Amino acid sequence: MAVDIGVGTQDIMLYDSEDTIENSFKMVMPSPTRIIAEKIRNHHNDIFIKGSTMGGGPINKAIKNHLDRGYKVIMTESAAITVRDDLDRVRQFGITIIPDNEKRPELGSVELKDIDLDAIEGAFSKFDVEMDFDELGIAVQDHGYMPGMGDRNFRFMKIKEKLDVPRSPEEFAYHGDVPEYFSRMNAVVKSLKGYKPTMMDSKFASVCGATCDDYVKDLESYIVMDIGNGHTLAAACEEGKIIGVFEHHTRALTPDKLKSLVLKLEKGTITHEEVHDDGGHGAWVTGPMSKCECIVATGPLRELLKKTDLKVHNAAPAGDVMMTGPVGLIKSIIRK
Repeated sequence: MAVDIGVGTQDIMLYDSEDTIENSFKMVMPSPTRIIAEKIRNHHNDIFIKGSTMGGGPINKAIKNHLDRGYKVIMTESAAITVRDDLDRVRQFGITIIPDNEKRPELGSVELKDIDLDAIEGAFSKFDVEMDFDELGIAVQDHGYMPGMGDRNFRFMKIKEKLDVPRSPEEFAYHGDVPEYFSRMNAVVKSLKGYKPTMMDSKFASVCGATCDDYVKDLESYIVMDIGNGHTLAAACEEGKIIGVFEHHTRALTPDKLKSLVLKLEKGTITHEEVHDDGGHGAWVTGPMSKCECIVATGPLRELLKKTDLKVHNAAPAGDVMMTGPVGLIKSIIRK
């Protein structure tokens, strides 16, 4: 089973290797961060937030709104890392932080967690589908954290280390120990007692899945772009290896800016500083591409590319544009 957890949706695929992947059982459901943010918005009193570190986004906005309405927000340490890895910064927002083992039974509570296997099993069981699987893959976006360094710079420092030589996207998967600095991935592993999941950054899972598209399989040189609700990542690929990447906030991208960044990525002239100073995460290239045959698009906001004159192919691995992340996880697990 593979689950790709984004800002807007969680995309779920239960794949049987003895059948064609097109016959997999699939669900596209609201993301955990959206579901929990709605619970916080519907709470009209002081609130206690417990549970695991998970993706922020809508949750952080809901917490800020709750504070602005004059309510108290009390969070356990693990839950508070969802807001910021630096807990002193979290306290500056007006949030009270308590140890994980403390409780606040007098307050209404909300529990944070990125993956809810019970809910997934319950949904599948309505259709008599058993949750019987040998491998579990989970994808989330995790910036990583190191004290004293901004998360955007740290994320690209680690990407640069990974791409010291060109690597296939499935090499971004962790099949055992996840590095300690990935707090969100480690929180997922900790919450899944009894399982040893393959963990992967959601952006690289999508890139990996896009390479399984029937059209893309025959290409040698292309750029995969995952244009998500929150972030856009582009990876320049040569013969199945990533040789360059940039990542930006989708809301900051216009069609003209997007095209300019793509062309610089192709030529190998894009710099980390220009993307980072524009409010994006950054960039890293090992050199120019030999020839970019097309832009391979995935992600819910890929329509942005239609407003450019770039040659674009919408990736649909296993015949489904929404299953790019899960298919990337499955490819990584099969390779393992």
